[in-house]
Amino acid sequence: MFIQTESTPNPATMKFLPGQTVMGEGTADFTDADAAKASPLADRLFALGNVEGVFFGSDFITVTKADDVDWMHIRPAVLGAIMDHFTTGAPLMADGAETSSGHAPSDGDDSELVTQIKDILDTRVRPAVAQDGGDIVFHGFEEGVVYLNMIGACAGCPASTATLKNGVENLLKHFVPEVQEVRAV
Repeated sequence: MFIQTESTPNPATMKFLPGQTVMGEGTADFTDADAAKASPLADRLFALGNVEGVFFGSDFITVTKADDVDWMHIRPAVLGAIMDHFTTGAPLMADGAETSSGHAPSDGDDSELVTQIKDILDTRVRPAVAQDGGDIVFHGFEEGVVYLNMIGACAGCPASTATLKNGVENLLKHFVPEVQEVRAV
């Protein structure tokens, strides 16, 4: 098994591409060792030490390291853990573990505007953010303001504010004139 790696705009996060499907649908974000118990792979990665975040996308895994460790020291162990996981055939998620669809739970009564915003996020924004090893989650639209959360490699990335303000906000304003602002949750 050959696992490719890519740097991300977030220097603390690296993207690992195992050459196969990671998540069939949705994403999963683990920000601490307790949350990682929902996934044998995430649990294994956190057990290495110096891992502060794990994110699963469709065909990639991003790992966020502690600031005081260099990728040169932790990368081989992360590669080994990922390879071990996939070669043993262990499940990615524990039974009953939840994944994200990119949208916070809603009451199911989305307005036409909210549906249009979600469609733009799903077709134009989420694929671009996934290229950088992350995802964007829609949390709501209220009085002209779209509330979003960046996860995976994008969480805590120095470029995430610029992505939200200069990229996502401008795109949404262009296609949905009712959008006045985008705010991070």
